[in-house]
Amino acid sequence: MSTLYVVATPIGNLGDVSNRQLEVLSACQLILAEDTRHTIKLLNRFNIKTKMISYHKFNEKERAGEIIERMTKEQMDVALVSDAGTPCISDPGFEIVKAARKNGIHVTGIPGCSAVITALSISGMDTSSFVFKGFFPRETKEKETLIEQMTQGSETLYVFYESPKRIVKTAEYLSLKCPWATACFCSDLTKLHEKTITGNVRDVYMALKDDPESELGEYTLIIDILGQPKEESADEQLSYEAMLVDTMIKSDCTMKDAIAILNKKHSELSKNDLYKASLNLKNLQ
Repeated sequence: MSTLYVVATPIGNLGDVSNRQLEVLSACQLILAEDTRHTIKLLNRFNIKTKMISYHKFNEKERAGEIIERMTKEQMDVALVSDAGTPCISDPGFEIVKAARKNGIHVTGIPGCSAVITALSISGMDTSSFVFKGFFPRETKEKETLIEQMTQGSETLYVFYESPKRIVKTAEYLSLKCPWATACFCSDLTKLHEKTITGNVRDVYMALKDDPESELGEYTLIIDILGQPKEESADEQLSYEAMLVDTMIKSDCTMKDAIAILNKKHSELSKNDLYKASLNLKNLQ
């Protein structure tokens, strides 16, 4: 019977590869790689000559059908790898694993590195329960929905991936929406220039904002929202800056208009503090 091996690979340091991973990659008849140009570095390092073809999010449905058809007609063991870490965890692989199981092909995992688990293990937070949400959303509406889920749900620890090109903006957004949260931002895990920033999410944002090299390396974010304010009014849970940003987004208006809306809606708010908050936001731009 053919076997589909889901093989984890190092997330940065090739020294983390296991003997079993190398044995499987050497013994299989075919390797499905998210990016062959990336995986060839691992294969060359350990003198593995197995044939390799690309298998990524743009061709996985079509290629999954082709490979499964071959595996059902002939004895062929196939290894699935992503660029780094464990396949199918915010990486391609789901389609071929599903198709293999549907067609009675044996599927087995060859465990190893995962950026999610590695980051959690060094965060210093209570990791007895957590939610992994993949990449942090880009669209405003999706971000708002996510924050609502985080602040109103029963879980308190959330893990995300994020691109280095968006990391500062994402940190800023989190610092405005849940300024009480504790954060652990990890980049270049297991690599020479591994970096971890922990603390209050606002402090983490400022550290990234002031770091000229913050946009280097992929990020894994851990957000602990435990300790959020428990007030009767949702508006009272927000900082003045967050209230201004929230109003501008929801009303699609300028900063000046947002101040007027909040003054009219909440007479108890300090006009002076709202003005100071608007200056703080302008300084962040």
